[in-house]
Amino acid sequence: MPLHLPPAPPAALRSVLAALGSPAAHGQGGVAAPEGPRSRFQPELPLPLHELTSFTPAAGSSATRLTGWRFLLRDPEASGTSAPGAAESVLTPDGWAFAYFCGGPYVAATLQALEQAESLTEDLQPRLLSVPQLYMMTLWLHGDTAAEPARGTPLPSDVLIPLAPAPPGIAAHRPHRADALLPLLTRRVVPAPLMRTPA
Repeated sequence: MPLHLPPAPPAALRSVLAALGSPAAHGQGGVAAPEGPRSRFQPELPLPLHELTSFTPAAGSSATRLTGWRFLLRDPEASGTSAPGAAESVLTPDGWAFAYFCGGPYVAATLQALEQAESLTEDLQPRLLSVPQLYMMTLWLHGDTAAEPARGTPLPSDVLIPLAPAPPGIAAHRPHRADALLPLLTRRVVPAPLMRTPA
């Protein structure tokens, strides 16, 4: 089933395009943009990046906040479907602004997870969900394809695909329902209280 990619804010895309063409932005983050006034890299596959801020197991509810938009970069002159890196735009008091280029394993893992998601039968809106306390990133497949991509929290039936590298004990690229994975993550983020021994 085709994924319903949400459109990125035009200003966020413009900030990335401007950075790709700016020599001053080359080399920021984990991947260097190509030399020259015009980069041959093209930003594609925009994904809203959310951060998990809290989860209440008893209520089965979670809270997230949008931290930016991540664009995978493509080189039209290169063969294959790999992405050499990604670029991120963040919302500032003055509007959307380029933040940094990034590389590393999460770029390839995002592409792999998107390919996995294409084989699912549901209509889904792809997003990224990070869990900073666990140094973890997931592809979040939201069941409400008409939802505003900057808002919302994982529905119990939403699908989360942990990206590689995943924390120990969590299999990367194995789809999980949100109501199954989020409680597990919460137990790791918030340790259980120490047992008290009777006086």
